[in-house]
Order: sequence, then C-alpha cells, then structure tokens
Amino acid sequence: MMDYVGAFLVCGSICLIGQILYDHTSWTAGHITSCFVVVGAVLDFFDLYDRIIDFGKAGAYLPITSFGHSLMHGVMLEVKETGWLGIGQGMFALTAPGIATAIFCAFWVAILFKPKS
Repeated sequence: MMDYVGAFLVCGSICLIGQILYDHTSWTAGHITSCFVVVGAVLDFFDLYDRIIDFGKAGAYLPITSFGHSLMHGVMLEVKETGWLGIGQGMFALTAPGIATAIFCAFWVAILFKPKS
C-alpha cells in the first residue's frame, strides 16, 4: 500500500509542478518538458533522483524527469569505464531502446493515420 502512496505523491508532485508552470508562466509544453529533463539529469548528478526512486518507485520512473535521470546515469557509468570519451556513448546507453521505440511507433502512426488539417 505504501508503494502506491509514494508513487502517487512523487508522480503527482511532478505533474503538479508542471501544471503550475504551464498555468502561471509563458512557457510552452516544450519548455517545461526540456526543463524537467534537465532537472532529472541534475538530480541524478547529485545522486538525489535515486533516492526519489527509492521512495516513489514507478511514480518516479513515469514522468519525463526520469529520461534526464537515465541520460545522466548512462553517462556517469560510461565515464567510469572508458573515461571522458564515454560522455557521447553513455548518453544513449540506457535510453536507446526507448528512443528507438518512439521513432518506430511514430513512423507507423504517421503511415496509418492522416491529419485532418
């Protein structure tokens, strides 16, 4: 039961912050999404996002902040193994399957459906 509460609190808080930013600033959804990716990466750099995951479980993996966490996590692991050249490789080590799936699905949606305008 506590896992559900933690997931709700973490994911709900991230969504609430996004909605407040959207309602009270002139930022677009793209600005907010990019900001959340950067925030997730910064939190992972300071080893804070893993603590959020420990508390929020799936609620921390669902929002876009986890993409920044995955990018930074892959970079830090690759830099430990191969040095500074691992920055470019590590960025896509953990996120490549998700990016490839998104591109594949977007391709088929674009083929199967036609926009109205």
